[in-house]
Amino acid sequence: MSVDNDGTEEPGWEVDPEDEQGAAVVAAVGRNLKVWREAAGLRVADLAARMGYGEDLIRKVEAGKRIPRPEYLAKADEVLSAGGRIAAMKKDVEQARYPKRVRDLAKMEERAVEIGAYRIHGIHGLLQTDEYARALFEMRQPAYSQSEIERFVAARAARRSIFDRDPAPSLSFVQEEATLRRRVGGTMVKRRQLEHLLEVVQLRNIAFQVMPLDVEVHAGMDGGIEVLKFSDGSAVGRSEGAFGGRPVSDPRQLRILELRYGMIRAQALTPRESAAFIEHVLGET
Repeated sequence: MSVDNDGTEEPGWEVDPEDEQGAAVVAAVGRNLKVWREAAGLRVADLAARMGYGEDLIRKVEAGKRIPRPEYLAKADEVLSAGGRIAAMKKDVEQARYPKRVRDLAKMEERAVEIGAYRIHGIHGLLQTDEYARALFEMRQPAYSQSEIERFVAARAARRSIFDRDPAPSLSFVQEEATLRRRVGGTMVKRRQLEHLLEVVQLRNIAFQVMPLDVEVHAGMDGGIEVLKFSDGSAVGRSEGAFGGRPVSDPRQLRILELRYGMIRAQALTPRESAAFIEHVLGET
């Protein structure tokens, strides 16, 4: 897909009409930008010339039909002498770019002090490289549009900010061996994903384990599991094979998920053995 030099056709920055909250944020930002422009006595053409963007993009942003990129807001702040008040909108606007369900998940991950997750079909989203994530989204059926793919990849990348938190949350991952061997995106994408895993598993707050294929039966045969715990003592969990796959927060249901996850960890390779296993698979790739 071609990209116009003013960015109006760049995928991933359209407003999702079904995301009412995100659309409202973008519309409010657009109205504010229009107020700033008019207060400066500038026409759309004047602002476009000073910012170096096309008039069509200016109109779409002000009408709330296009999500402004961070650099657009920074330039508008400079040109309109807003003293940082326009640039301050970057975080809200950036969040609006991501699908609502991804924003909700990211908010829970931001609050979590402990996360435990078991994955069967693919590498956990927090551990994925951008190109691995893109390959996964590109193979979905019915097919996503290019715009949707870019939105999902950007949202998944943003979730990795959890690794920069201080204090760092305790993170535990168990991956089925098959997820490390499957050539998602091709050989080079797989290699870079494995290399990334080797870097991530060295972090002190992460425990990474592999469930070998030669374990005939284990506690995760019903599907993936994820449990997030928060500083106030509450928690939320979900498993494909329990409670209809719905998120649960009832302590009795959570104990079942924690019991299963604890057994999965006990049946998997140790973190040291798992790191060696990744190196072995990388050597075979």
